[in-house]
Amino acid sequence: MIDISVNNLVKSFTIGDNLLDGLTFQINSGERVGILGKNGCGKSTLFKILTKEYDYDEGEITLAPGKRMGLISQIPVYPLGCTVDDVLDDAFVRIHKMEREMEQLAAQMAAGDTSQQTLNRYDYLTHEFQRSGGYDIPVQINKVCNGLGISREMRSQPFEMLSGGEKTRVNLGRLILEDTDILLLDEPTNHLDLHAVEWLEEYLESFKGTVLAISHDRYFLDKVVKRVIEIDGGKAVFYSGNYSFYVVEKEKRYQEQLKQYQKEQAKIAQLTATATLMHQRGTEKQHKTAFAIEKRIERMRTQDRPVGREKAMKAGFSQLDFQGDELFTLTGVSKAFGDRTLFSDVNLEVTGGERIALLGDNGTGKTTFLKILLGEDKDHGGYIHFGPSVRAGNLPQIVTFDHMERNLVDTMLYEQNCTPQEARDRLGAFMFRGDDVFKEVGTLSGGERSRLKLCILMDERVNFLVLDEPTNHLDIASREWMEAAVEEYTGALLFVSHDRYFINRFATRIWELKDGKITDFRGGYEAWLAKKARELELRSVLKPKTEKPKKEKAKRAGGTKMIEKKLAQTEREIAKAEEQQAALDEKMAENATDYQKLQELTAQRDALDEQLSELYQSWEELSLQLEE
Repeated sequence: MIDISVNNLVKSFTIGDNLLDGLTFQINSGERVGILGKNGCGKSTLFKILTKEYDYDEGEITLAPGKRMGLISQIPVYPLGCTVDDVLDDAFVRIHKMEREMEQLAAQMAAGDTSQQTLNRYDYLTHEFQRSGGYDIPVQINKVCNGLGISREMRSQPFEMLSGGEKTRVNLGRLILEDTDILLLDEPTNHLDLHAVEWLEEYLESFKGTVLAISHDRYFLDKVVKRVIEIDGGKAVFYSGNYSFYVVEKEKRYQEQLKQYQKEQAKIAQLTATATLMHQRGTEKQHKTAFAIEKRIERMRTQDRPVGREKAMKAGFSQLDFQGDELFTLTGVSKAFGDRTLFSDVNLEVTGGERIALLGDNGTGKTTFLKILLGEDKDHGGYIHFGPSVRAGNLPQIVTFDHMERNLVDTMLYEQNCTPQEARDRLGAFMFRGDDVFKEVGTLSGGERSRLKLCILMDERVNFLVLDEPTNHLDIASREWMEAAVEEYTGALLFVSHDRYFINRFATRIWELKDGKITDFRGGYEAWLAKKARELELRSVLKPKTEKPKKEKAKRAGGTKMIEKKLAQTEREIAKAEEQQAALDEKMAENATDYQKLQELTAQRDALDEQLSELYQSWEELSLQLEE
């Protein structure tokens, strides 16, 4: 079944310049599709057209009837004072509407309405309410909140008081709880920590609906999407695989097209030389042949040179040689805000050339730790000692400049000791070209500001580089350029990142900030993940063993006869509970039209089920002890 059909879609914001120009594709039910393309190619515009936020100029869009669609980048406006819990509960509007109608029908029946229509309607709603998880709403909300890192404290806050990233996270939770049929994810991992991203990936793995994702997170794309649609020149190009397949296949197609193009160009050059020679000979017959060849050449000039990957930015870090072994040492470093301790008693030593990833959930204090290390926050416990030749350079998560009203050239002139031409050349290497260099810094996007900061930072001679979410605002091409620049850098590196591709490529040491402590692991990201998996497996294996001594003590105290006595008693309790269970089932069938009574009986049945489960477990344990 086709969930989304887009045929010859045209959308322009400027007359004569179509952003989407004949875009055509189909998405089948249950597909996982990545929407890729350069920044500004129209990916987010497409999503806004699908959700009817934007209109379009030409073409046709067909959505499967009855399917619910949700867009994560769209943050609805809620009434002032509306809490996060209210927003999450808004996902259950349909269920709450059923609940109100059930209460109304129950009141009618209590007042004497016994019509078949009322009874049938109440029976239908009762079944639908239970099928839709009406009795499990708090459990569902808690599960999603735990996965996305939405704390109890945040849930009680007014929605309008949250940051943009927090609102995005809450809105993602609301969409998941709504059980949306078609999820449109526009950079869903931007404001999620590693734990939340992994939880989202697991959720999407079991999600039965359709997913369209715009993302610069290559790990996420590889794990989630099974097909790629690239928007290129306003049209769709298809790749039947994940991101890694797309990269290889795109390069393969480019090389094939380039080879064909070069072959045609060689043929054109040969024919041109032949036509020129015939014109030079000057006979009428040869002129006619030359004209015929020239017409053939014109027909061959229809294919443009294929466009491959964008030119990489040609820039690297200026580096200062590091003298000595010790880069810095932390002794007893701690930080607290009032009663809340972020971390304490941190003791670490770093030598030159190490590449360290600082990992941890949002809010654990990673950025604060970097600020302390860089001397921007001096209100902390313990002390930090740097080697004598250390010079640090820092790319913060949110880049600001003292004079946001200056244009890019003036900013370079004030920040760097260079001439206007050198400033233009340097900016050009960072893909700020033409009139872009005269833009005010305050008008730049987050990614462009990061690029400008790097343009300045790379000219400074540093041997200790600190990066806080360096790839957060960059598209995939810019991320690859950043990685190439970091690859060439030989000094020490400390970075905070949620980009698992970046972490895996560069980290040779992992610092995990968790529960107020920093755990030091000497190894790469994959090795660290393997260690975490082994620890989890070991805990699950050891857990039952820790319970055995307690049960063996009970066995020694009473002997075999005591176990047989307990086993017989447990069997009697099981039989009694099963009888009660059957009786409750009969009562629930008799009271199917009494909403209040049914709720009471359902609660009793749930409690009895839990009791039976415990009795069955006790019976198994006693039987095992008796066998031993």
